[in-house]
Amino acid sequence: MRKMLAAISRVLSGAAQKPASRVLVASRNFANDATFEIKKCDLHRLEEGPPVTTVLTREDGLKYYRMMQTVRRMELKADQLYKQKIIRGFCHLCDGQEACCVGLEAGINPTDHLITSYRAHGFTFTRGMPVREILAELTGRKGGCAKGKGGSMHMYAKNFYGGNGIVGAQVPLGAGVALACKYNGKDEVCLTLYGDGAANQGQIFEAYNMAALWKLPCIFICENNRYGMGTSVERAAASTDYYKRGDFIPGLRVDGMDILCVREATKFAADHCRSGKGPILMELQTYRYHGHSMSDPGVSYRTREEIQEVRSKSDPIMLLKDRMVNNNLASVEELKEIDVEVRKEIEDAAQFATADPEPPLEELGYHIYSSDPPFEVRGANQWIKFKSIS
Repeated sequence: MRKMLAAISRVLSGAAQKPASRVLVASRNFANDATFEIKKCDLHRLEEGPPVTTVLTREDGLKYYRMMQTVRRMELKADQLYKQKIIRGFCHLCDGQEACCVGLEAGINPTDHLITSYRAHGFTFTRGMPVREILAELTGRKGGCAKGKGGSMHMYAKNFYGGNGIVGAQVPLGAGVALACKYNGKDEVCLTLYGDGAANQGQIFEAYNMAALWKLPCIFICENNRYGMGTSVERAAASTDYYKRGDFIPGLRVDGMDILCVREATKFAADHCRSGKGPILMELQTYRYHGHSMSDPGVSYRTREEIQEVRSKSDPIMLLKDRMVNNNLASVEELKEIDVEVRKEIEDAAQFATADPEPPLEELGYHIYSSDPPFEVRGANQWIKFKSIS
């Protein structure tokens, strides 16, 4: 009898030790999907635009939430490592703009292509690169996604071409990738991103012209976060209707803080390009919480109250969370569990990024070409030679 009571006691105590939230989540019946109204896009040279309603499945909602939370936490960890002087050099963070990178990826295929500016960490992750390799690249370690040689502005992944340090220079390259898609007869598109600051660069208009002439499957995307470095769009541009800048290229202005709006607009734009109609221009109205780069506190040209207002009313993660909870797609407890898991993933990645060794000096000339036989590279003077291995 005593043995039986002891066994019952162990079973009951074991059940009591299980997290209440996991038991609650497991026993609750969630909806499989829900329909949401989304903001209508402003259109240029288009008779109709993306839909104003969309369906979000529970599976997709949880995936988007985890991805956006991962990008947010990764950027906050990068901020911390930079202030500890573990990350050096240029570093541009994208927290606040998570709906852009996650929403764009949700609207295209893995075989499609993407190229962006130096604010590239989020896109590197959504294109499939693990967090540990992104943070290791930021700390200049051998396990980084560019072997520790690229840093914040030069990260690459499958069908992702960076990360480009020169303002606006990636836009003609993106048009070139789109030309390759058309030349090779592949049903693929290239997403070519730039900021509102770069939107005034002359080379962008040259790329518009060639893309329109040759009907290239290129989606030009202006991430308008209201400030080019420390200059507001109103002080930098005679016209802030960036989606109309292509003139003869159709365009649409999208709520870049709403992941569902970004996703549907991206699907619409990709269908436009795949149907042979040529390029299209998207303006994503978004906002960055950090300054332009780590050397910019971000409060000399805008008020703290402005930043806080955006956080409280338009935060992309908060908007998705509220939609899912209010429509029985997820519970607060379940999303909190995801938050805990994401924090642990980021902490583990940061441990790797600080413990991994730096690349040795003799590998300085490696990876110049992708598939060439080894050759010698001259160093700082003619007597220093480095071997280059693909």
